[in-house]
This record gives sequence, structure tokens and C-alpha cells, in this order.
Amino acid sequence: MNTKTLIILAVFIVGVIGLLAWSNAARGTTALEHGASVPNASKSALVAPEVFHDFGTISMKNGNVTKEFTVTNPTNQDVTLKTVVTSCMCTTAFVVEPNGDVKGPFGMPGHGGPVPPANEIIKAGESRIIRVVYDPNAHGPAGVGQIDRFITLTDSSNGTLELEIKANVTP
Repeated sequence: MNTKTLIILAVFIVGVIGLLAWSNAARGTTALEHGASVPNASKSALVAPEVFHDFGTISMKNGNVTKEFTVTNPTNQDVTLKTVVTSCMCTTAFVVEPNGDVKGPFGMPGHGGPVPPANEIIKAGESRIIRVVYDPNAHGPAGVGQIDRFITLTDSSNGTLELEIKANVTP
């Protein structure tokens, strides 16, 4: 190849890489929105006695599975649950209030529009149920095998509490 061809090829490659970087920045997504843990994220004031649930082996033909986690505010001040986001479109979460009202669904940012803010005030000593629903059919026939999904709760001080579900999906 001659020098002119090499220069054109190099400019093209740099242009493609630049467009990809610009596109990713323009979307405004973060690692947290894709279910990754943030290494220096602060811990939430909210606590949960159980933060992990393994559904075991579940079948696509049996449909959705649900797990309810209890989240408590052990402090002497009100805590606002700002956001509830999931790591995948196959997982949704709901906040169940003490009177039985349900807020949600909350899901994965960027899929099906923006995720609404939770804006749930949890008074000192109170608890809320976080209802997590996993749809084993969301990924179609290729969605069999082990899954590991995360539900991230962010409070008003930007502290996070992460809940996790696992399952082995069969047809």
C-alpha cells in the first residue's frame, strides 16, 4: 500500500472510533445503568436482611417468577428512595407501600423509555417491600441458562443498596 492509502485508512479508523465514543457519551449511560457496581459508591442508609435470592431451576413455560425483599430504614431520620433500577429489561421492580399501594414498574434505563423516579419517603423505623419480577421469556428461546440480575436502590444521599436474583432458566 502506498502512503496516501495508509493515511486515508488511519483517518477512517480514527473517525469510526471517534463516532463510537461520541455516540456512547451522547447516550449518557453509565456503568450502573448496565448493572455494574460502582467501586466507590456509598452504602445506603437503607438495609435489607436478605439481598440475594436464587430461584433455582425455573421453566420458561411457567412464566414470571417473583421475589419480595424487605427494605428498612433503621435510622432516626426519614430516607427518600430516589430510584429503583434493574440491570436488565427482563427484570422489573415495584415498591409496595404499607397501605398496599404499588409504585412502578421500575426497570432498566434506556429500554422502553426513562425509568420514573421512585421518590418514596421511608420514615425512621419503617420498611417497604421491593417486589422483583423476572420474566424468563424476555430474551426468547436463546435466554436459557444461568441468569444473574441486580436491582439497585439509590437513596437521597446517593447511597446504594443492591439486591440480586439468580436462576437457571430451562425451556
